Amino acid sequence: MAGCTAGTTAPAADGGPRGTLTVFAAASLTESFTTLGRRFEAEHPGTTVTFNFAGSSALATQITQGAPADVFASAAPRNMATVTDAGHAADTPTVFARNQLVIAVPQGNPQRLTGLADLTRPGLKVALCAAQVPCGAAATTALDAAGVRVTPVTLEQDVRGALAKVRLGEVDAALVYRTDARAADREVDGVEFPESTRAANDYPIVVLTDAPNPVAARAFVALVRSASGRAVLTDAGFQPPAGP
Repeated sequence: MAGCTAGTTAPAADGGPRGTLTVFAAASLTESFTTLGRRFEAEHPGTTVTFNFAGSSALATQITQGAPADVFASAAPRNMATVTDAGHAADTPTVFARNQLVIAVPQGNPQRLTGLADLTRPGLKVALCAAQVPCGAAATTALDAAGVRVTPVTLEQDVRGALAKVRLGEVDAALVYRTDARAADREVDGVEFPESTRAANDYPIVVLTDAPNPVAARAFVALVRSASGRAVLTDAGFQPPAGP
């Protein structure tokens, strides 16, 4: 039935959502938002949720260049500001979660890494996210807080790219979000470090001005912000937003 309604944007007879909903979301939200997408479809028969998961900076660029989307969920306020400043946000973005970095290492931590200073060891291969990506900006903040200078062997365009380098054995360590390390816990371990609290990222979400399906968009944002949505995010390793 969902396939028959794809492309329909009018609300259902009861005023509820129907049709296709397109969500642009940070790569680190892949597991949790996929779960919430399935829940949304189950709660709203006749809807189909499609996702575009990528680095927040790339998604913001796509939106400002006219890519059709209903909802944008960013891994940092800076990339959300790119969208709001260009007039593409229908509402004021709302922070719905926070995330912190860990050092992702192969399972068992063969290099016995315990903190950021260990990433400077001669011969150790480290992957970081590019500076314009939220995980890259957070890594810079954390490394600066620790007074550590790391020369990465690769700069990735999203956090999943950095994590993949560890999973494939191409690097000894990478700075990734706690949630990503948890999602790959059969292959990697996450080493916590105190400076991560100085570089926690807030995740804002917003309905977009030109949303093809604004009714479904607002319903999805409401689900993300609900108690059940927060439970899914917490299970994935996200923290609740700061404040009330």
